Amino acid sequence: MNRLFNILSAGLLLLAPLLLAPAFGAAARDYKAGSIEVLQPVAKATMPGQPVGGGFFTLVNHGAEPDRLVSITSPVSGEVQMHEMSLQDDVMQMRKLPDGIPVPPGATVRLETGGMHVMFMRIAAPFREGESFPATLTFEKAGAVEVEFEVEAFRSGGAAGAGHKAH
Repeated sequence: MNRLFNILSAGLLLLAPLLLAPAFGAAARDYKAGSIEVLQPVAKATMPGQPVGGGFFTLVNHGAEPDRLVSITSPVSGEVQMHEMSLQDDVMQMRKLPDGIPVPPGATVRLETGGMHVMFMRIAAPFREGESFPATLTFEKAGAVEVEFEVEAFRSGGAAGAGHKAH
């Protein structure tokens, strides 16, 4: 009986990294440029023929100086824009952020549904759940960093899709 227990325990130890990888794999999707950390870049799946897609991530400035995300490029789209959504007079408004996104020292800046986000314009093909694509984020001081956007399921009724048909 002890021999069987030892064999099963050894097998479980060998399989543990494979079984636990999904739980701990998220850290592999974090990136660093200088004092800026880019956490969990994701994009929402799109419908066939939809010309735009939304992207989201979190920026953390571990430095003592302010920085700014000044541009994003990706081979999957003709242009990438940074946008902000806000509620004005009970109407959701979206505006382009032509000067980029400031990242104050010691701050965490979230790009999320209903707030600041990235718009991939004139996408070459639909974003499909489970796939990923590359992009380059360029910061004023920290420079450029290559990231992978993981494509997640689009949840209807969410703010991520609100107002994007106008683009």
